[in-house]
Amino acid sequence: MRVGARTWQFEHTPVIKSTGVIGGPFEGNGAIPDDFDSIHEDLWLGQDSYEKAQKVLTEEGCLKAIDKAGLKKEDVQFVLSGDLLNQITSTSFAFRKLPIPYLGLFGACSTAMEGLALASFIVDAGGADHILTGSASHNAAVEKTFRYPTEYGGQKPPTAQWTVTASGFALVGSEGDGPKVTSATIGHVIDMGLSDPFNMGGAMAPAAVDTIEAHLHERGVDASYYDLIVTGDLGHIGRPIALELMEERNLNVTNEQFQDCGLMVYREGQPVLAGASGTGCSAAVTYGHLLNRMKRNEFQRMLVVATGALLSPLTFQQNESIPCIAHAVSIESGGDEL
Repeated sequence: MRVGARTWQFEHTPVIKSTGVIGGPFEGNGAIPDDFDSIHEDLWLGQDSYEKAQKVLTEEGCLKAIDKAGLKKEDVQFVLSGDLLNQITSTSFAFRKLPIPYLGLFGACSTAMEGLALASFIVDAGGADHILTGSASHNAAVEKTFRYPTEYGGQKPPTAQWTVTASGFALVGSEGDGPKVTSATIGHVIDMGLSDPFNMGGAMAPAAVDTIEAHLHERGVDASYYDLIVTGDLGHIGRPIALELMEERNLNVTNEQFQDCGLMVYREGQPVLAGASGTGCSAAVTYGHLLNRMKRNEFQRMLVVATGALLSPLTFQQNESIPCIAHAVSIESGGDEL
């Protein structure tokens, strides 16, 4: 049911029945390698282009989630997914091989939680028994799209972030064991006039805080209801900005409680500047690392707030500012099977 203007509270608590999380070589050398189902040693993933490699990340993540749930492809009614590349082509091309009705999404790096919110809504309303949702990103493919090919060797400022080469997919079902999706809050587009494409964290922080504030208000809960409130990829720049904004709004979110997926992927010493980003960032960290921690009973309730910068290479060239968005989904412990 809808509570407030922007929040759905799910009456039948859709279940995350299984997940599929695939990583690249740089991620396999990072801080959470054991939270990937498989890791590729070759950045090309055996393909002749990075875009095709990203397509493989999507295919493998979906197939892994289906297999772990003990289902067949034909048992899945819909897939909701998207990516950062031109017209989400890597995702669309992946489903040429997977005969599942497909709804393509674009929310930039917020796509994973946009998909989980919509999948949970559809399952909760009885529109499907099983839905796949998630996203993938590939460092070299995204760099080519939004900035410069990696072969160019262009330097970046310290505010820039490193696009994750990874995919994360969840199979959402109407019943069974596993973490429960209890609510979701849909974000507003927030544009503070920032235009630096090398400072996504700073641009996205206000959108994250706007959605967190709306979620807590419309659900009628204090921030302490959640053990963790986790943003998608604010990184070292955006996270402290978000904390300051939440303090100004008296949201009572603590420094320890407030975490960021972009600061969890890589270990200290990896040259990722301000942290990780990409559509695969919050997807892989949530469906791998965070749900594994929930399975180990390290915490019971988390609010995942995936953040997205809704720019394109064309809008940047036209000197547009960067509109941003954040979608929040609450996940609560409900079983041991992931």
